[in-house]
This record gives sequence, structure tokens and C-alpha cells, in this order.
Amino acid sequence: MNPEQRESRAAAFRESTPGSGVELPYAGFDTFLKWEIADVEDVVGADAAVLGVPYDGAVSNRPGTRYGPRAVRRASGWPAYLSRSKGGLTSVRTGRQVNFGALDLVDCGDVPVFPMDRGTTAESITAHVATAAEQGVMPVVVGGDHYCTFPAFEGFAAGSGHDTVGLVQIDAHTDTSSESALFGEHFHGSSTHHIAESPYTGYEHVAQVGIRGYESLGFFEYAEETGLSVFTMRDVEQRGITDVVEAAIATVAADTDVVYVTFDIDSVDPSVALGTGTPEPGRLSASQALSVMEPLGTHDAVAAADLMEVAPPQDPTNSTARLGAYLLTTLLEQRFPR
Repeated sequence: MNPEQRESRAAAFRESTPGSGVELPYAGFDTFLKWEIADVEDVVGADAAVLGVPYDGAVSNRPGTRYGPRAVRRASGWPAYLSRSKGGLTSVRTGRQVNFGALDLVDCGDVPVFPMDRGTTAESITAHVATAAEQGVMPVVVGGDHYCTFPAFEGFAAGSGHDTVGLVQIDAHTDTSSESALFGEHFHGSSTHHIAESPYTGYEHVAQVGIRGYESLGFFEYAEETGLSVFTMRDVEQRGITDVVEAAIATVAADTDVVYVTFDIDSVDPSVALGTGTPEPGRLSASQALSVMEPLGTHDAVAAADLMEVAPPQDPTNSTARLGAYLLTTLLEQRFPR
């Protein structure tokens, strides 16, 4: 049997057999939501492009986030399967009609990383995110440790051509360290500091949600002096997550051209999301985390996003990666309704 005959037989089977065109969540390639694969140089016309960053060379605690992009992609196979097998879904949480198969989105694979060379890795992240942004496509970056947000932010700002880009950071930690005696100036606890020092923004254009645990002496005085907006977990408990997130995005969007959203999975309580490098007790809950993405997804200013610090080796249940996938699907279903 020649190749043409084999192809003809396979095509005939697919056409005549109901369900053969629906890929099971555990089958096929692990792209995000089973989207088509595209090179980052060729995504013009798409709504959003996913780029993985399998790098954890800038962590200060538990490693493993290099495996985050693959795990999040794999976990996204379930909602993709449900949507395609049913021809769309009703989001019980939001009431929206959702069809992930109808979204105009692509997966660009992983950017090249250099495990022993943080500087070259950062340049690679910046270049690839900028390439997506230059084509008018929303970059969705999946890390990787939280240092990766700094070069991703710079790439988006440079590629999109906006003068001032705001940052909404969902995190347990502020990542405002300017230097560490052990880790130097560039590690995952310094990403927000470097973003604020970049030519594209400043602390007055940064809002942080879910902050808890311990920070440096005089932190609140430092935040007031620099103009950094900090919404702690106590604020969330007292005001409610939706009110806090709406206040954060309104504050940042008021004086900027567009907004970049970064979600560190350690903002979620480790009883729910154990698979992360620096777990911090005191929650967000899974429900609150999903609620974060609803107002962010519907706000016109949000033009780029990332999900960082998913460390699958720290979570044998895969619950952290699953939550991460649902966080991104919630953001995207709100941002690009179908």
C-alpha cells in the first residue's frame, strides 16, 4: 500500500467515524488548550500566543519550575477536550458561553533557555516576547521562575511600542529586592525592582495583590515613598478579592497605555497549590484566584500576561498545574469571548 492509499484510508476513517476528530486530553501533543503550533515569527492575526519559559536558574528556594510550562499545557488538555467534544461550554462560574476551539490562539512552544547563563536566557525571553508583541498579538508567558517576568515585561513593552506599561502583580511576595548578598542583583526576588527601574514604568505604575509573609524592614514606608500600591491578604480579607483587584487594575491603568499582568502561583495558599518554589501560608483560595482573573480578563487595558512559579516536582497530585491552566483559561475566556 503506497503512502497516498494509507492517507486516503485514514482520512476516510476520520470522516466516517463520529468522535474521531476529538483529541482526548491525554493524547496527542501537549500544546496549551490543544491549540495549533506556530512559530513566534508568524503569529500575526492571532489573538494571543503562548510562550513557555522552562527556566528556574534564578530561584532562591525550591527548584522545579523549569517543568512548569509542560505541566500547565498538559493540564489544559481537559478543558480543551470538553469544549471540542461538546462544541462549546457554559462556564458555570461566570455564566459565559465558551468555545476554546473557536479562539484564534496559537502555541509557540518554549523560548530557548540557557540553564547556566541567566543573561542570555533573559535576552532570549525578551526577544521572543517582543516578536509576538510586534505583531499585535497578546503574549501569554508560562514559566519558569518569577525572574522571567522581568525580561518578558521588557520584551512586551519594547515590542508593543507603548511608552508606559503598568504592572498588576498577583503574588505572596513583592519581589522588590534590589540586591541579595547570596543571589546578587538578578534573582526571582528582584524582578519587580528591575521592572520598576526599567524605562517603561515605575513603582507608581505597579499594583500588587495578595502580599503576605515577611518583607524587609521598613517595607511599608518604602512602598509609600516609591508610590507602590500594595494590597495585602488582610486587605483581601476585609474588602473582598473582586473589590481589591478592580482597585488594583484601575490604579495602574489610570496613567499607563496598557497593563501587563503577572500571576505567581505562590499567591495561592500551599494547601491548594503546593507545587511552587516558595510556598507561603495564608491563602488566596482557589476560588479567589480564579476570581482575580475575571476583572483582569474583561479590562481593556490588559494586553499581556504570564503565569509563573509552577513547580510540578513539588506537587505529586498535579493540582498546582491544573489550577494554573484554569487561571489562564479563565483570563482568556474573559478577554476573548466567543
